[in-house]
Amino acid sequence: VVALSHLGSALRLGSLWLPEKPLSAVADGIEVYSTKINSKVTSRFAHNVVTTRAVNRADTAKEASFDVELPKTAFITNFTLTIDGVTYPGNVKEKEVAKKQYEKAVSQGKTAGLVKASGRKLEKFTVSVNVAAGSKVTFELTYEELLKRHKGKYEMYLKVQPKQLVKHFKIDVDIFEPQGISMLDAEASFITNDLLGSALTKSFSGKKGHVSFKPSLDQQRSCPTCTDSLLNGDFTITYDVNRESPGNVQIVNGYFVHFFAPQGLPVVPKNVAFVIDISGSMAGRKLEQTKEALLRILEDMKEEDYLNFILFSGDVSTWKERLVQATPENLQEARMFVKSMEDKGMTNINDGLLRGISMLNKAREEHRVPERSTSIVIMLTDGDANVGESRPEKIQENVRNAIGGKFPLYNLGFGNNLNYNFLENMALENHGFARRIYEDSDADLQLQGFYEEVANPLLTGVEMEYPENAILGLTQNTYQHFYDGSEIVVAGRLVGEDVNSFKADVKGHGATNDLTFTEEVDMKEMEKALQERDYIFGNYIERLWAYLTIEQLLEKRKNAHGEEKENLTAQALDLSLKYHFVTPLTSMVVTKPEDNEDERAIADKPGEASYQPPQNPYYHVDGDPHFIIQVPEKDDALCFNINEAPGTVLRLIQDPVMGLTVNGQIIGDKRGSPDSKTRKTYFGKLGIANAQMDFQVEVTTEKITLWNRAVPSTFSWLDTVTVTQDGLSMMINRKKNMVVSFGDGVTFVVVLHQVWKKHPVHRDFLGFYVVDSHRMSAQTHGLLGQFFQPFDFKVSDIRPGSDPTKPDATLVVKNHQLTVTRGSQKDYRKDASIGTKVVCWFVHNNGEGLIDGVHTDYIVPNLF
Repeated sequence: VVALSHLGSALRLGSLWLPEKPLSAVADGIEVYSTKINSKVTSRFAHNVVTTRAVNRADTAKEASFDVELPKTAFITNFTLTIDGVTYPGNVKEKEVAKKQYEKAVSQGKTAGLVKASGRKLEKFTVSVNVAAGSKVTFELTYEELLKRHKGKYEMYLKVQPKQLVKHFKIDVDIFEPQGISMLDAEASFITNDLLGSALTKSFSGKKGHVSFKPSLDQQRSCPTCTDSLLNGDFTITYDVNRESPGNVQIVNGYFVHFFAPQGLPVVPKNVAFVIDISGSMAGRKLEQTKEALLRILEDMKEEDYLNFILFSGDVSTWKERLVQATPENLQEARMFVKSMEDKGMTNINDGLLRGISMLNKAREEHRVPERSTSIVIMLTDGDANVGESRPEKIQENVRNAIGGKFPLYNLGFGNNLNYNFLENMALENHGFARRIYEDSDADLQLQGFYEEVANPLLTGVEMEYPENAILGLTQNTYQHFYDGSEIVVAGRLVGEDVNSFKADVKGHGATNDLTFTEEVDMKEMEKALQERDYIFGNYIERLWAYLTIEQLLEKRKNAHGEEKENLTAQALDLSLKYHFVTPLTSMVVTKPEDNEDERAIADKPGEASYQPPQNPYYHVDGDPHFIIQVPEKDDALCFNINEAPGTVLRLIQDPVMGLTVNGQIIGDKRGSPDSKTRKTYFGKLGIANAQMDFQVEVTTEKITLWNRAVPSTFSWLDTVTVTQDGLSMMINRKKNMVVSFGDGVTFVVVLHQVWKKHPVHRDFLGFYVVDSHRMSAQTHGLLGQFFQPFDFKVSDIRPGSDPTKPDATLVVKNHQLTVTRGSQKDYRKDASIGTKVVCWFVHNNGEGLIDGVHTDYIVPNLF
């Protein structure tokens, strides 16, 4: 059984991904001979079918895997597997039902298909199946999505990456838009336009548009004699529709959709509070890119706009006491201010936001801004609140009360190391949205791109009104803003069959006056228009309504509690099952034959993941230096020992970018152990230094000494104490452990192991745990530090070892093939006396083959 499920749809405006990263030969012999993407778009609603056909040319059974990248905003609606002419269809079930089948499968050691996030706008769906010698297999995935208008056009990105030459490769897109198509374009990132040539055709006329991409085998080759494929990247289609009138209503089979996007209105002046995170973690590239984006945004400010900058770190500072007008002189001064911004300290999101909100409220109350202007808060942060009010639910409540529904909040989350769900929930309940800014060379363009979306409000307080008592199941019909280049979409169900005409009113406040747009529909005309769409699926408006309703129910559910949450969940689940959508509440189950067994597999669809340290890889060294690297996505761990003489100092972590080092000194058991060969060694001293902060801490089993700019402070293990200063916190928990954090993103725990003072052999020692390393740079090295960057390993050929309780296996890691042994170590982070068991693959000979170089490369002269 393959179960596909959808854990949360992260909204991305205006994107349709018709992905294709289809079948790749897992083993030689699997030949993909056909890959087709067929897409039909009717009134922005896209129905996409990805079909891949392959044959096993080998003389033994082989595994074939089907790999598709699809949009985060899409809902899978079907998946079928056809093997030797027999088709195995998919059924959508409630998630719990599918999960039980999945857990049964996992307990039997069966394989699992998986959907996981893949880049900015995509997630990857993967499923594999055994194909007998000479057999053929067909994979077919169907998904649907409503295209959103974004900066004046609808965009469709097709991820093209077949990984091999495909005899029949074709993308076919048919677009039908009752308003008429005004522009249509297509381009590929992996090929120049002159090379696209005969492979690409695009045309549009009246209401119909068509794009086809059909490269021959020779056109797919990366060079005339090559056997690898040139097709690797994005294939993008953009289009827009005619807008003679501001709105367009369509009615089919008792359901209506209303698209609203007026043009040619003057822009409403805006008052913008830019609330910017300048905590220590924004240092370097991120702050530079933020400045570049803000400077470009200042270029776009109109003279009737008002603005201010609110900067937050451990405390809050502002550019001006109050909002100021965007006059040329003020903008010049603002540029100087932006250029002078410097990073420092902690992250006080609560006070930063409240200062920005109160400034907007005050400007309105004191009539310092134009009466018909609109206010906006734009907040940028790269981390979680860690000073002041830091409880997410309390910050949400404070912000909600301060804004009072008067204007929207837009939250930009810079990078992955933050609680994105918190940012999204807070923005949604204040009529805005959240956007993730990816840490990349184009981060400044992403920031600027977001601003352009909200830079030109044409209407505020938009209300869409429909005939009373004639509509059921209306989707959201009030919007705080209509922005130029976007589109408002409302759908609903008509009550009663004999409606002859249908009237919609849209009311809103413009820059100079209040406006009402009226849209009337003659049902007879509408029916005539329907005759033209013979090739379009007939119930598309009903499915569009269901898609939009589910999407909005799921958004509301994010901030709901108790009974309200249960009701929203029940409604969304009911629609998901009825319309066969894989949403966060459902999974799709496909029964497939596998070695004549009832094999079960599942696929899970992720939302925008929040940063959660325990799910990150986790590293520690404890006991008789046992180094342990836990890798959650593999659900496995690797471990090794270092055998060196007492007194030796080893480098555990060195990050040249952050200026952070951690070294550890080895101690041995007390003299006079009966057998010196088996004498154990441990870490007895640790040195943690941050050159940028001019900070050092030496931890021994007796005391903890902290040097700040060469001034020492000494604490004993009998203290319970917290030390905080800019960008650093250190907490000692009496006789247990100490926790050191550098900003949010680097946290170490040192565990104290105390033995009986009069023990004849053993002595007190220390354990060192890296709880959070996500802020450390890619150049980080050391016995533990080298593993902070993602690395891959594969364990195979598990076999009996010399000890019957500990099997051996083959480990392939860092281009080395090693023999490893199953063992177990202890994790004492939660409890220094008992510990929890960690099962790991033990790498022999001082970690040789797993660590870079040899272990003696890591010996350093002293703790600092």
